[in-house]
Amino acid sequence: MGLTSTVLAIDAGNSKTDVAVVTAAGEVLATARGGGFRPPTVGVPAALDALADPVRRAFADAGVARVSHVSACLANADLPVEEEQLAAALHTRAWGASVEVRNDTFAVLRAGVTEPRGVAVVCGAGINCVGMRPDGRTARFPAIGRISGDWGGGWGLAEEALWYAARAEDGRGSPTALSRTLPAHFGLATMYALIEALHLERIAHDRRHELTPVLFATAAEGDPVARSIVTRLAEEVAVMATVALTRLDLLTEETPVLLGGSVLAAGHAQLDDTVRDLLTTRAPKADVHVVTASPVLGAALLGLDHLGGGPTAQERARAHWQPELTA
Repeated sequence: MGLTSTVLAIDAGNSKTDVAVVTAAGEVLATARGGGFRPPTVGVPAALDALADPVRRAFADAGVARVSHVSACLANADLPVEEEQLAAALHTRAWGASVEVRNDTFAVLRAGVTEPRGVAVVCGAGINCVGMRPDGRTARFPAIGRISGDWGGGWGLAEEALWYAARAEDGRGSPTALSRTLPAHFGLATMYALIEALHLERIAHDRRHELTPVLFATAAEGDPVARSIVTRLAEEVAVMATVALTRLDLLTEETPVLLGGSVLAAGHAQLDDTVRDLLTTRAPKADVHVVTASPVLGAALLGLDHLGGGPTAQERARAHWQPELTA
């Protein structure tokens, strides 16, 4: 296989990594899966070492030693300077002649559109939004937490639910069923018991994310406080999408607005309906739908964009991950 005809597509998230070797004609030669990509925790060299195993396996299965282009969409590449640093580090691995690194939200966006044009809002553990145009213009947010103005995401929603529930139980806040449903999830009777268990780490810190579905279930039962939190998330999703569309001069054009991530793809009726209602008012030309395609497809399509792969190549790649949509 000629060097100039292949892409190494990488979608690396906090919990798992998917890689694929794809030809310029859109044929998927090999795929592999590895562990999470967490440079803030383990450092860049160790994080790239973790990528090396699935890349090695994919190269072996594809029968290649190197590709012409590496298209890497990486979690924790939140700022352009971080993308540049990670691209330089990846280049030293000599997996491809050229390397392009993007935040992993761009993979979700590209996976859901037929051309590199649109806006995506992703809400999973965190929340982020990006947009792009075929001319290379992009819109993005730092998305590194409260210091960059962010609100939402699964972790943030769980913390917000705990805050309201604690204040409801001790009288500082309005009554809410969350003060019952949150501790009940862990088999506890009161918020005080839950607070103690979390503080003393009898319940592991990383289990807090389990409270996000409890919040949505409580909201679905009609609890006003829980519903207000869900409404605030919908507002955040809508405002991020509207700002990105405005920055890209797409607010008055028919434009895909994609919703992705575990929270936005879960089918929560109140959240879905409120997001769509808000965007109908603020961005009436937005074509809103949920992305279900594998993000590594987006990384592959971005790589094909770089190689000049046409619609046929892109449809061939898409058919590998979405055969039911391309049959």
